[in-house]
Amino acid sequence: MLMKNKLLKFLFVFVIIPIQCFAYSNKIIPGGQTIGIEVNSDGVLVVGFYKVNDKFIGRDSGFLVGDRIISVNGNIVNNINEMIDNINKSSDDISFKVFRDNRKVDLSVKKTFDSDGVLKTGLYVKDQINGVGTLTYIDPETRIFGALGHEIIENNTGRKFEIKDGKIFDARVSDIKKSRDGYAGEKNANYNKNDVSGNIDENYISGIYGKYSDNISKDNLVEIMDEDNIHTGKAFIRTVIKNQEINEYEINILNINPDSPSKNILFEIKDSTLLNEAGGIVQGMSGSPIMQDSKIIGAVNYVIVNDTSKGYGIFITKMLKDGEK
Repeated sequence: MLMKNKLLKFLFVFVIIPIQCFAYSNKIIPGGQTIGIEVNSDGVLVVGFYKVNDKFIGRDSGFLVGDRIISVNGNIVNNINEMIDNINKSSDDISFKVFRDNRKVDLSVKKTFDSDGVLKTGLYVKDQINGVGTLTYIDPETRIFGALGHEIIENNTGRKFEIKDGKIFDARVSDIKKSRDGYAGEKNANYNKNDVSGNIDENYISGIYGKYSDNISKDNLVEIMDEDNIHTGKAFIRTVIKNQEINEYEINILNINPDSPSKNILFEIKDSTLLNEAGGIVQGMSGSPIMQDSKIIGAVNYVIVNDTSKGYGIFITKMLKDGEK
């Protein structure tokens, strides 16, 4: 799971009249490997405020947490460095254009220097999020991949992180902070940002998606189970708890809810190794494929914090449809 939440944590349509069908393959490559994730924001995100000369000049100028700065003094900015460069070139008040609630808003901040003579805006900003998650699948024909099983949320705003682009990287699990009831543990993993496995294009409620660029093998393709055939009882999750070794761990599916946007499969872990070594589900397992009757049915996406042996999963068909948009 990439992001934290107080209650639940983790971690192309072809139309054939009159029926709509999606273009994903009948068989896909199941994931389970841990990945490093880096996503860049679409604009520069305002995440907080600080005082300049005892005044919150950013907040008092009309900024809100969650605003995305898209231009400074009429110049488009894609990251913090570009924003700073344009601010420092200001000869007068600094004009901003921000994106807020699906509309553009013009704001202005009076040019202000701190006691050291440094030009300040009073804005805490962010342009990137990094983390660890799990790859769910790769379509062998299109190379489209899906991961996480949930959207990336920015901690300070509690909102979906609007991305411009991003990358995934091969990662190796170094250790695990075990989960316990009331606390969701996490995977710690190392990855090299020069070892890119794919490019991220979308951040949806069902996961992150993009094109896989590393080598793939079609030797272990699995069928996709239709939602109507998923049943309670024995199943498995594919994930990594040490180094890069993918293993399958037994779970028991307790309930199926096709009406939920993302919490479709309620399950409990039965495998003693996973319970003993990880304490149940931990952050970083989001995206771990769920297998039943030798078919892929979904992906882990949330842990129930007051009982970390239990969690939720999303239907794989929902991820595949979003991945093909």
